[in-house]
Amino acid sequence: MNGPGIMGERAPLDLTWTRISETGEREANQDALGEAQDGSLACFVLADGAGGHAGGEVAANLVVDTLLAAFAAQPAAGAGPLHGYVRAAAEAVAAARLAKTQQRDMSATVAALLIDRASGQALWAHLGDSRVYLFRRGRVHAVTKDHSVTQQFIDAGLAKADQLRVHPQRNMLFAAIGAEGDTALAVSDPGTVLTPGDALLLCSDGLWEWVLEAEMEDALAASADCAQWLEAMCRQAEVNNRRAGKARDNFSAYAIRTWEAQP
Repeated sequence: MNGPGIMGERAPLDLTWTRISETGEREANQDALGEAQDGSLACFVLADGAGGHAGGEVAANLVVDTLLAAFAAQPAAGAGPLHGYVRAAAEAVAAARLAKTQQRDMSATVAALLIDRASGQALWAHLGDSRVYLFRRGRVHAVTKDHSVTQQFIDAGLAKADQLRVHPQRNMLFAAIGAEGDTALAVSDPGTVLTPGDALLLCSDGLWEWVLEAEMEDALAASADCAQWLEAMCRQAEVNNRRAGKARDNFSAYAIRTWEAQP
């Protein structure tokens, strides 16, 4: 996550959210997403099966189902529990790869968000190029850094930041669930203290690749709720995608808003 953790007074929050997962113009939807709640805790997860590998859809659904099952079995706040939830998902994918030869190369990205509404504390984790965005006062405050070859080029000074969405190797990943290698799961530890009015976006590359951060901010400013915000971003993505003349990939997202808890 770019930018430091945000510390401040903790206060109870209410959350509203909406979600979308669409096939686009592909034959199948290899994205998966889901959420679960327990008391003041809310867990959101999104996964994107690696394109070009058999079993991508299976891997994505396995990541989501296993992570949420691990949360339901031992709901807790903190970086340790979040690590454990993702580790359970990684172990499930590894076992499935061994059990089914035709799916031995399957993998999926993951973006997970854990919020404790009672304390206002949020933590997120990711592997691959599915992203978590935090918006504060209507502006992008932080965003996860992709585990992609293009991002490595940018970090090494071999490509410019504005090439992230257009570079020929933009879809090549060096880490994902099932293909972690030496890359550790990225977790926002210490956590972030959310404030009323913050917004969060979890999304696969099928959305963020076609919506610039400034367009996300504009859509947020013009929207009264999560549904309007997500609909506006999806419309903008469609416009940008058609303008580029590309076939639309799967796209999935959660749009989440925070509000001061009501007595």
